[in-house]
Amino acid sequence: MGARTAAGGPVLVVGSGFVGTETARRLAGEGRAVTLASRGRPASPPEAYGAGWTALDATDPAACARVVAEVRPRAVVLVHGPSDVTWCEAHPVEAARAHAAATASFAALPGLDRLVMISTDNVFDGVAPVCVEESPTAPANAYGAAKLRAEELLLARAVSPATALRVSLVYGHEPADAGKWLNFFASCAHRLLRGEPVEAPDDQWTTPVPVADVAAVTALLLRPGAAVPELLHLGGPERVSRAGWAREIARALGAPEELVRPVPRASGRYASRPENTCLASTRLGAVPGMEAVALRGVAAAARELAGAFGRG
Repeated sequence: MGARTAAGGPVLVVGSGFVGTETARRLAGEGRAVTLASRGRPASPPEAYGAGWTALDATDPAACARVVAEVRPRAVVLVHGPSDVTWCEAHPVEAARAHAAATASFAALPGLDRLVMISTDNVFDGVAPVCVEESPTAPANAYGAAKLRAEELLLARAVSPATALRVSLVYGHEPADAGKWLNFFASCAHRLLRGEPVEAPDDQWTTPVPVADVAAVTALLLRPGAAVPELLHLGGPERVSRAGWAREIARALGAPEELVRPVPRASGRYASRPENTCLASTRLGAVPGMEAVALRGVAAAARELAGAFGRG
């Protein structure tokens, strides 16, 4: 039996952005046959790390059915839809439609080992310092409302085992010329290395989680036969303000900490974010294999990532 067959059947990852690409890379490295599906071809060629790609408008049910017939997946990861909180706030109807349409199409798919949808900490209003799976939801913005509706569709309509995995702020290396808005870590790192100031809120708190850790946990959830809850939280082990985190990034890169300028959340693009986007879990530790995943804190991850940005 070949390595790919032994590791489990084919996986379809819907969405080829930051999280989708890293998830596909992780699964391919574990021997899974992986296909990324998105409107446009990913910037990083999936073939370079052993995955495939197919074009897909995930809001089109017929297109989703075509891709399923082509790939014949045993598992599906949904990382689809607009994730820029600021854009979603300006386009709430479009955001809600995009997230709901794909979720509904794939929830109706029978015979999967598991369907995992990556969700968000923005389903909470940010009043509580930290939220667990049992905490009551109250979206603080249009993005959170769109994701919460998608969660509800997933768990109400899924005919295969399904899990909504809410993740906190995800980060990692991205090139400066990625052609889109960058994750917070990458944006800070590139500016700091150019000697440019970084304005970061000192009143917006998060539990940041490296994208590699998100991919590792997602891969665990897709293992055939794994007993997995329908709802899980994944946050990093530390609660930090964005300003405090930016100073940690500066230290790891050897950049002057004075370049980090604390500002109020309401003064810039973070105005629509909740004050607290911090997640903890009462359930994740029971997932088989989770004991082998060491979720990294901001200082350790910053030191590891410094080399990717040309430092360290």
